[in-house]
Amino acid sequence: MAEDLNVIQGTKEEQYKELLPQIFALIDGEEDVVANLANIAGALTQQFKWLWTGFYLVKKDELVLGPFQGPIACTRIRKGKGVCGKAWEEQKTFVVPDVNAFPGHIACSSASNSEIVVPIFKDGIVAGVLDIDSEDLNTFDTIDQKYLELLVQKILL
Repeated sequence: MAEDLNVIQGTKEEQYKELLPQIFALIDGEEDVVANLANIAGALTQQFKWLWTGFYLVKKDELVLGPFQGPIACTRIRKGKGVCGKAWEEQKTFVVPDVNAFPGHIACSSASNSEIVVPIFKDGIVAGVLDIDSEDLNTFDTIDQKYLELLVQKILL
């Protein structure tokens, strides 16, 4: 079955308001986590054209690379390390305007300059993170945080 994404113009908030229902419709009724994460990463990348959009899933004592769009990435991240590991450890979203100023940043790609990492919860525990990188500084803000946090609430890991 072919799926088409309606790419939206307008403010960032308008884009999210139109995009999220499309993503929810795309993943509704699909039980395969990998398929859903892959389509979410694809839809976000198609809409916003970020450098890297993807998921890391908690497996034992590490975050392990999951479905993503963009250049190759770090495969494993320890708890508390880098932005992803900090989001996991502190169980909160991190918006990083300049990754070079973030203590302990893990440079999976030298092209990344700003980042947002949103934890995904299952039964009150972080089960993974949505990680998005941009080539530009100051790409992410409270609008991204609001809508990406809404998005990950729909992800069933």
